[in-house]
Amino acid sequence: MSVTMMDCIEREPEVLARILDEYPQKLAPASELLAQGAVRRLLILATGSSLNAAQCAAFAFSQWANIQVEIREPYPFTHYERFDETTDWVIALSQSGKSHSTLEAQRKVQAAGRKVYCLTADCTSPLAREADAVLDINCGIEPVGFVTLGFSATVLNLLLIALLAAETQGALDARARDKTLNTLRDMAQRLPEVIRRTDDFITRHQAMLAAAPRYIAIGYGGLVGVAKEFETKFTETVRRPSSGFELEAYMHGPYLEANHEHLLLFIEDAPHPRLAALRDYMRPHVKAAFTLSAHGESSESQLGLNFPIDPLLAPLLLIVPVQIMAYRVATLKGINLSVRIFDDFDKVLQSKI
Repeated sequence: MSVTMMDCIEREPEVLARILDEYPQKLAPASELLAQGAVRRLLILATGSSLNAAQCAAFAFSQWANIQVEIREPYPFTHYERFDETTDWVIALSQSGKSHSTLEAQRKVQAAGRKVYCLTADCTSPLAREADAVLDINCGIEPVGFVTLGFSATVLNLLLIALLAAETQGALDARARDKTLNTLRDMAQRLPEVIRRTDDFITRHQAMLAAAPRYIAIGYGGLVGVAKEFETKFTETVRRPSSGFELEAYMHGPYLEANHEHLLLFIEDAPHPRLAALRDYMRPHVKAAFTLSAHGESSESQLGLNFPIDPLLAPLLLIVPVQIMAYRVATLKGINLSVRIFDDFDKVLQSKI
């Protein structure tokens, strides 16, 4: 029997727990680099879901470790941008390690005389073989093309790298580190309950979720990465027009597109007055306006996870309901995700090595 996207999601508690136990060894090259001197500017090269994962974790670097993160799409970086010589550290991020554009960007940095650390789930991949050091995402090779387990594992590893940086550079003491790690462990243990709550919510609203022709997610802070991954996953699986927006960006024009066919998902780590004001305004103008919240219980229009959490860690929790929604809504629409489409795409377009 083939492995499904949902099978991978259900493995997340086990895999995230293992990553938390083994990260000092798997991320040792990062610790060694950080011990050599202060890092203030980090460049992450990533595209697709890897870029969304980087957006989920970027603010942890700035708030915990005072590291400014720049996230760049590899193709424009390679062909149109100059490498900033003030950059202290470069990470090429690719779960598969086979992204052609990321490999080209990695080579450009190396040609400028800088080392590149590859964060990947395949330590024998083309990207890893050419990198100066490899950081193991430690989730194995995901057997389903619509990445979920690997996405969450990538976010967790980036948070752990930020934690290592903060500790090494003296911005975080052992007590604060252990508190954060314990929260992450508690969260991993809570994921089966998150899956149950999400399934219940989807079942209650399955007719509306299946019927919508347009899907939009709205978030803020690190939750913008969750909203963008909503866009990616729904586009890949549900195969209907789907978008993810930053809260204020949605207010600066995209709201004008809204009509009674749109389904909006507002993503929050805790009650957010600005988000609530937008949701309340939009509700009469759209098919549905749901809220996904880490805080509080579920209601008719809210999927509540009842797990108050540090906003910097919230993307790792809130991505799981988004992943389940993508799988379940695709199934409700009658899309068989086990049937491959555009099977020759990577070969013809050479987007993967």
